[in-house]
Amino acid sequence: QLAGYDASIGDNTQLGLTFGYHFSPNLAIEVLAATPFSHDVTLDGLGEVAEFKHLPPTVSLQYYFNAEGTVSPFIGGGLNYTWTFDEEANGALDGNDISVGNSFGLAGQAGLRFAMANDWDIVADVRYIDISAGVELNGADIGDAEVDPMVYSIMLGKRF
Repeated sequence: QLAGYDASIGDNTQLGLTFGYHFSPNLAIEVLAATPFSHDVTLDGLGEVAEFKHLPPTVSLQYYFNAEGTVSPFIGGGLNYTWTFDEEANGALDGNDISVGNSFGLAGQAGLRFAMANDWDIVADVRYIDISAGVELNGADIGDAEVDPMVYSIMLGKRF
């Protein structure tokens, strides 16, 4: 928030990739990676005032119910580190130096794995990632950027 202005951060869609390893049929670790996300920042009454990019790799521990079944629901929880870069002030803040910090946060996940033939899977999941980073304008702390995305995925997977 800047001097009484409510801020909002725009949505973005990117390609993602996950890598998982099963320690047992029910327990797995997963790493979520994606191409960089880009967000516009608007302030009520001032319009778009900034934009930034970030990469939010997330590591989760997952538990699969009915692991040997055709349909296997799962839940997961883990940690996220968000690296922020290419911050740029524009509009009413053009010419100012804006900086958005990096962030550590928790992540939660729920999904379904549909087992197909020859160890192929279709996976649908939703996850929440806590992304909160400090924001500075010309070196002065002006608050936090709360991105906190809901991430929706449909994936094709291969088990080895």
